[in-house]
Amino acid sequence: MKNITIIFTTVVLAGFLAACGDSNSAEAKKAQLEKLKTQQAEITAQIATLQDEILAMGDSLNKEEDRSKVIALTSVIKQNFIHAIDVQGRVDGDENITYSAKVPSVVTKINVKVGQRVSKGQILAELDTKVPKSQLEALKKQYELVKTVYEKRKELWDQKVGSEIEYLQAKNQKESLEKQMETAKEGLDMYYIKADFNGTIDKVTIKVGQNVAPGIPCIDVVNPDALKVKADLSEAYSGYVKTGATVSITFPDIQKTISAKVSYASKTIDQMTRTFNVEMDLPSDNDLSPNMVSEIKIVDYSNPNAIVVPINAIQQIDGEDIVFTAVKQSGKLIAKKVTVKVGKQYNGLSEILSGLAEGENVISVGFQDLTDGQTVKL
Repeated sequence: MKNITIIFTTVVLAGFLAACGDSNSAEAKKAQLEKLKTQQAEITAQIATLQDEILAMGDSLNKEEDRSKVIALTSVIKQNFIHAIDVQGRVDGDENITYSAKVPSVVTKINVKVGQRVSKGQILAELDTKVPKSQLEALKKQYELVKTVYEKRKELWDQKVGSEIEYLQAKNQKESLEKQMETAKEGLDMYYIKADFNGTIDKVTIKVGQNVAPGIPCIDVVNPDALKVKADLSEAYSGYVKTGATVSITFPDIQKTISAKVSYASKTIDQMTRTFNVEMDLPSDNDLSPNMVSEIKIVDYSNPNAIVVPINAIQQIDGEDIVFTAVKQSGKLIAKKVTVKVGKQYNGLSEILSGLAEGENVISVGFQDLTDGQTVKL
């Protein structure tokens, strides 16, 4: 390459000197310039040809070395392999209720506020009780009279004084009013919104003086100690997911992951969605709330001593699953094609049931277009 440059420089210099010896006319200078341009183009073409020939000779000389493909290896070890079903779930609970009024009325008192702990039977809010209370008071007064008459009639009848009919009529009136009073008390109780379980006030959507009616949301109560995660799984998994299966539950909004067990797996397949329901009980946790989204990983298979390789290292050739391993022969690293039997696959890994042994080295990078016996290098 250096000799070519010297020749080109010599030719150009000779042309320049010759031009100096010629006439200084413009025509002579133009002719000399054209001649030099032609010579330059020819030399440039020769340089390019020689470069190509040199490169070609270099490829030929290094052919054996370049034929060794660069790879990366993954050592085969026995490890715990799991297969899981990934599905989205939601936080729910049996003790998660929105209370509404049982009768149309006006709110007269609210006894709780958001975040307050309440006990079962505690009155959360009161409605206008004037009418039912006045009706109950009237019945009580009437009952006192009827009760007195009954006691007098009974006292006389015990002494065999008076008629039996009068005694029975007094008894019937007393018992009838007792039933009416019981009904009135139950009616009055409907004007109070009470908690059915121990929990926490999650929302209060009513105000004093507001008209309410059955079906209108008033107060939300949730028990954080009785929450669960529910999910709908495809019927294809109905034979694999059982009560007691290990579950990992992640709550992405609060970046928390917990371990749980399947507490219930439905035996019925929904005809419309072709899914079945599973539930997982949650531990008490103030960070968890009803309707929170969760990501569920249900482990349906586990092998603590599995041979595992990356899924992308497995190729299908002539209907067989194969991997390439690297073995040393005569001081060189050689690719060896191995037929394997593939088990379950999950999370980028594949279980190998047969064909590989612990301690072998699987080619995990650079396995594409490899041939059996090809030289490789790390």
